[in-house]
Amino acid sequence: MEYRRIGQTDIKVSEVSLGCWTLGGLNWVNGQPNGWANVDEDEAVRAVHHALDRGVNHFDNADVYGNGRAERMLAKALGPRSKDVIIATKVGHFPGTAAHAYEPRHIRHQCEQSLINLKRDAIDIYYFHHGNFGREWEYLDGAVETMLRLKEEGKIRAVGQSAYAEEHFEKLAPIVKPDCLQSWANCMDDHYIREGSRVRKLLDERKMTFVCFSPLGQGLLLGKYSSRKPPKFAPGDHRRGGRQFSAKSLAALDPKVRKLKRRFGKSVEELARVALQYLLASPAVACVIPGFRNTEQVEINVSAAGKPLSGEDVAFVREVFSEGK
Repeated sequence: MEYRRIGQTDIKVSEVSLGCWTLGGLNWVNGQPNGWANVDEDEAVRAVHHALDRGVNHFDNADVYGNGRAERMLAKALGPRSKDVIIATKVGHFPGTAAHAYEPRHIRHQCEQSLINLKRDAIDIYYFHHGNFGREWEYLDGAVETMLRLKEEGKIRAVGQSAYAEEHFEKLAPIVKPDCLQSWANCMDDHYIREGSRVRKLLDERKMTFVCFSPLGQGLLLGKYSSRKPPKFAPGDHRRGGRQFSAKSLAALDPKVRKLKRRFGKSVEELARVALQYLLASPAVACVIPGFRNTEQVEINVSAAGKPLSGEDVAFVREVFSEGK
């Protein structure tokens, strides 16, 4: 396993790290589905132990994942080994009783609660979970001031900014001054980290690094789903009704996955390696954070570590997914 630095900090994370959203199970926030199919807790604990044994040292969490459940489950799984890992968590999507999740007192409350849930004295990387700081950015100044105070108090070590739009990253990076940015990135959509893109220029100029969530496209890049029989998800699973899982979208993806299989191999492990190492080929990327439900999925993910693609392979994958755009 290789390890890469978060921005200019002294924090180094495994190139293949793990996202903990799935650990939260089925969930709703403000009436909207915000979770995944429930996981077996004992199996999740075994999966975390396997990840540690295979060199994973970074787990990405959030207060909204199961509304605290994922944080508590991770802490239980890590036990005394928690001191040896980098833990990230986030604030912003769970408002509780606050008018907005970025109210300063709410941020402080959630930070304290996350520390309790994670059984930690400090959070290694604490993210603003999105770029919506209210109308006319009314909560921005107070939120940033609170985050800086939490860092001064030693409750957090590094600051991250997650967002879902270039405009938000460009607006927030000079104000928040995060050590890293986080958003989706995968073979199907790598526009945030693509050389010459707006966010990539921002990363390079400010010497930040990027953390890629959804690097496997929620399993789409593993050939898990068939256009002949689209998947069905339970209420409370955020994938329910997602256009990317429709028969039409899957039919468009099928020939691209077949091209990957012909060049790299048909196994899930081989496809995962292509998807993860495609992103890790970018010098702007600190790590990828695929999700997991069990030991088998952890092994599929970590088996990709230390197996980079050649420049020709990267160009091939890019060409495959540029077709039809």
